[in-house]
Amino acid sequence: MTRLFGSVRARATLGASLVVALALVAAGAAVLLSLRTNLTGQADGRADSAAREVASQLATGRAYDDLDLPDGEDAPVQVVDEDGKLVAASEDLERISGTGTDAVKPEAAAAKPSGGEEEGEDDSEGGDGTASAESAENGDAADASERGEIDGDAEYTGGSATVDGESADYRFAAVEVSTEDKGDLTVYAGGSLSDEQSAVSTALTSMLIGFPLLLGVVAGVTWLVTRRALRPVAAITAEMSAITASEDLARRVPEPDTHDEIARLARTTNETLTALETSVERQRRFVADASHELRSPIASLRTQLEVGAAHPELLDVDGAVEDTVRLQRLAADLLLLARLDAGEQPGEARVDLAAFVREELSQRTRDRVDVHTDLTSVEIAGSRGQLARVLGNLLDNAQRHAVSRVTVTTRADGAWAVLEVSDDGSGVPPGERERIFERFVRLDDARTRDEGGAGLGLAIARDVAARHGGTLGVGEAPSGGALFELRLPVPQSSAD
Repeated sequence: MTRLFGSVRARATLGASLVVALALVAAGAAVLLSLRTNLTGQADGRADSAAREVASQLATGRAYDDLDLPDGEDAPVQVVDEDGKLVAASEDLERISGTGTDAVKPEAAAAKPSGGEEEGEDDSEGGDGTASAESAENGDAADASERGEIDGDAEYTGGSATVDGESADYRFAAVEVSTEDKGDLTVYAGGSLSDEQSAVSTALTSMLIGFPLLLGVVAGVTWLVTRRALRPVAAITAEMSAITASEDLARRVPEPDTHDEIARLARTTNETLTALETSVERQRRFVADASHELRSPIASLRTQLEVGAAHPELLDVDGAVEDTVRLQRLAADLLLLARLDAGEQPGEARVDLAAFVREELSQRTRDRVDVHTDLTSVEIAGSRGQLARVLGNLLDNAQRHAVSRVTVTTRADGAWAVLEVSDDGSGVPPGERERIFERFVRLDDARTRDEGGAGLGLAIARDVAARHGGTLGVGEAPSGGALFELRLPVPQSSAD
């Protein structure tokens, strides 16, 4: 099951089909419910109309046998008296349910006296009562509206009936009518539900046939559209596999000529490949430059040792010591760069920048020119060892280029602590002020490697500054030399 829906295309098709299926089921249920309610309301209206027509006849005093009842198949009718006895019913009515009584054959019902006089009184007048009855009948016919009263509200129930051998479901309306001669009567008339059942059945059949076809169309279209949309992803995947196999980071994945997410993915992938290629190339160049820088002092030291072994009187001990110190510094620089490239984070130790500069200057014993200071206390946070390396590298660089003066200044500038190291040398040309921070870069090609160093000091200083959330740049000092400005953020509590 996991492999069956392991692709985005399969999951998208399944999801779209499920959503459409739920929507179709909900819409179909709503349509069927609305259709059923509407047609049931129409059946209720037909039943109510038939019941009131019969009730109107009863209200005018028409006899049960003279009632003009509707066709039993369209509207089966029952008339029930206040005692629950069936007094009139449609012809050919064989069975009925859902009304006041299940009886289908009327029972004889005696008419109630209309004037309140007893039969003995009528006979005592010496007459047979015929004239009085005719007079009462004529009076009733003259004012039919006073014969009975029809209830304005009807009650509806569901049931079924069999008329002339045909069974069907009906909605029955119960209308009450009050008469003077027959008492309280209830008329039950049915409205056929055959139209409702037929319409609902047809709609349901259409839905059962149409919904699967529509779902099939939706699934097919989703499958094809998703396949077409994901085709660039397959090309990207194939190219990435080829790049991995060949280890050729110069290759790039194809970018589709669209502006959608896949195109952005391809562009981002190519940007990542570019950054990776740059990083790998930088590492290769770093290894090559480091090997080149290490080879010279090692070769020099070996030569001196071999000469010393053959001719002890010619051994240059001071030169061997200098080469060893240079190797030690270069190894330390390479180790620090490796840690910085690996993402080593600085500490959070609080350091007073002015006191820190004084302490570091007091430990320097081989400076060529004097170092002047203008120090203002300002607190920073970071790695004391890394910051010492930055200050040492800046001072070493200034000592190599200064004529007679090196100046170190510390001050606060808003939320920044500023450390400046300047000299009175020849300065740095504007076009080279960024390149000097690259690794193994030395601007003065004429000077010897022993005097110029390996070209890692300023690169290390800028990397450490960046790790501390600060910046390191170079400008022109008032004396015309180089001015290196290190900016580090002041801790929030100190800034407040």
